Amino acid sequence: MIPRLSPARRGLIVAALGSSLTVSWASSYYIPAVLAVPMAEDLGLSPVWVFGAFSMAMVVSAMVGPWAGARIDGFGGRGVLMLSNLVFAAGLGLLAVAPSPFVLFAGWAVIGLSMGIGLYEAGFATLTGIYGKDARGPITGITLIAGFASTVGWPLSGLMLATWGWREACIGWALIHLAVALPLNAWLPKGTRTVAAEATPVEEGPPPSRHALWLLAFVFAATWFNSTAMAAHLPGLLQAAGASTAVAIAAGAMIGPAQVAARVLEFGLLRRVHPLISTRIAAAAHPVAAVALVGFGAPAAYAFTLLHGAGNGILTIAKGTLPLALFGPAGYGRRIGWLNAPARILQAAAPLIFGAALTAWGLHAIWLTAAVGLLATIALLVLRRT
Repeated sequence: MIPRLSPARRGLIVAALGSSLTVSWASSYYIPAVLAVPMAEDLGLSPVWVFGAFSMAMVVSAMVGPWAGARIDGFGGRGVLMLSNLVFAAGLGLLAVAPSPFVLFAGWAVIGLSMGIGLYEAGFATLTGIYGKDARGPITGITLIAGFASTVGWPLSGLMLATWGWREACIGWALIHLAVALPLNAWLPKGTRTVAAEATPVEEGPPPSRHALWLLAFVFAATWFNSTAMAAHLPGLLQAAGASTAVAIAAGAMIGPAQVAARVLEFGLLRRVHPLISTRIAAAAHPVAAVALVGFGAPAAYAFTLLHGAGNGILTIAKGTLPLALFGPAGYGRRIGWLNAPARILQAAAPLIFGAALTAWGLHAIWLTAAVGLLATIALLVLRRT
C-alpha cells in the first residue's frame, strides 16, 4: 500500500480513476444501445447479431478477469489499466474498419478483453492495492463518478453518430481513450506488488472458506442478472404493468438518479455500517419493488424504479467493498476476478432469458427476477462477518 497520501491527492486519485472508468464504460457497455442498429444496417445484419457479439464480449471479459486481478495484486493496477485503454482503442478501431461480420465479432472480442481488464473490478483492485483495507471510501467515490457513464456516453455517441457516422464514432471513442483515459491512468500511483506480504494475520483472519466464496459469487451473479435484465427490458415491463409509454420512459429515467442517491447515502451514512448489512438491504429492494409493481400496477412504476435503482446502486459498490470487508486485501484482485466471472456470463444471457419470460408471461415475468433477488438476499443472510 502507499501510505500517507494527502486528502487532496486521495481526491484526485478517485477523480482520475473514476473519469477513466467513465470512458471505459461509455465506450463499451453503453455503445450498443446507440450504435448497434447502424452497425447492423451497414453490414447487412440483423441488430441481434451485434448484440450477440456484445454478449460474446462479456463472456470474454469473464475469462480474463481473474488474470487481470492477479496481475494487479502482484504489480499494481496502473499498468493494467493503461493496457486496457490501448486494447479498447484497438478493439474500437477494428469495429471502425470492419468490412464483414467476422471482423465485427473480432473487434467485440478485443473489446471484451479490455472490459475484463479495465472496468470496475480492475478499478476496485487498483484502489485496494493503494489503500488496502481502507479502500471502501475510494471505491464508493469512483462508482459515484462512473455512474454517469450512460449520461455521458449515450449523448456523445449519438452526437458523433449524427455528425459523422458509426464508424467515426468508434474512432472518436478510441481517440478519447488515448488522449484522455490513458494519461489519467498513467498518472495514478503504481500501487503495490506486496499487498499480500504487508497484510498481517490480524487483518486477514482465517483463509476464506469455499462456502463463503461460492455464496458471494452467487450473490454477484444473481444481482448482475437482475440489473442487466431490467436495463434491457424495463420500459416493456412497466408497460406490461399498465403504464403508458411516456410514463414507462419517465419512470425508467429515475433509475440513474436513484443509483447515485443511494451511493451518496453509502458514502455518508452507510459507510459506518458493515457492507454486509447494506448489501442485504440492497438485495432485498428488488423483490420488494416487484411485489409493489404486481400489487399496484402502473401507479407503482416510479416506486419500482426508485427501489430497484437504489438497490442496484449500492450493490455495484458492494461488489468491490464486500469481498474486501469479508476476506481482506491480500489476493483481492484475483479473488474479485473469480467472484465476478459467473456474473459476467449471466449478464450476457440475461436480456435473452428475461425477454423470453416477458413475452411468455407478461408482467408476471417479474417473479423470475424477484425470486433471484430473494435467493441472493437469503445467501447474504447466511454469510457472516469476519
